[in-house]
Amino acid sequence: MRFLSILGLSLLLLSCKETPKKVDTDMNQSTKEVEAVKNDYPEALQQVFDAHGGLASWKAKRSLVYEMPDPENTEIHTTDLYSRKDRIDSPGFSLGFDGEDVWLLDPDDNYKGDPVFYHNLMFYFYAMPFLLADDGIVYSATPALDFEGMQYPGIRISYNAGVGTSYKDEYFIHYHPETNQMAWLGYTVTYRSGEKSDNVKWIRYNDWMEVGDVILPKSITWHAYEGRNIKEAKSTVQFENVSLDETPKPAAFFAKPDASKVVVGKVQ
Repeated sequence: MRFLSILGLSLLLLSCKETPKKVDTDMNQSTKEVEAVKNDYPEALQQVFDAHGGLASWKAKRSLVYEMPDPENTEIHTTDLYSRKDRIDSPGFSLGFDGEDVWLLDPDDNYKGDPVFYHNLMFYFYAMPFLLADDGIVYSATPALDFEGMQYPGIRISYNAGVGTSYKDEYFIHYHPETNQMAWLGYTVTYRSGEKSDNVKWIRYNDWMEVGDVILPKSITWHAYEGRNIKEAKSTVQFENVSLDETPKPAAFFAKPDASKVVVGKVQ
């Protein structure tokens, strides 16, 4: 399947982390209170958030749903943006994270990947740049990224020790110098090895769509590279039927189905 080849590449390249979030679950929290959170971020990153609809708009949302179309096995991904519980449904299998365990419902043995790694993999790509507002992040300077004659300013993202399961990972967000929209995501990988890496992979973000009052990716594209020299496009993932809702899904939606099995491993 096309998804498996694209995401197989992702499994080798990306280590996703689930950062603990301090969340006010009171849905009546005022916009003013949410806006105050912006003061914790570098000014350039605040401008990126604003270029995508604003952090207050994002934090007012509770549920994210999107489809990853494929002729053989379209997947529907659903995530609770507060608890980070998630679920993936497709004609061949379902899997999810109920807040404690990763589960897999696959009676015909269709799924060949790593459910513990995959359950939130695409969410961490898709929900950029807003996930860069998570707790435990350290922001610092990084040189601009040059691509096709344009200089894209950037911000280096690292994590405090003990945050997530791969806190040695580093991320680099680069944004358009005129629009401030996110343009590139660079990332290193420590998943499984636990060793810090200086090999930065690159994803281009240049295809956006409006989802209510927030701007999110319509597609993202991995590129070949040599160091910071970005080369040709390698693979693209599309996103369709995207929705953001201020109302959460029922808790039962993410619960482990009776016929499913718990997958043992480290939750990302």
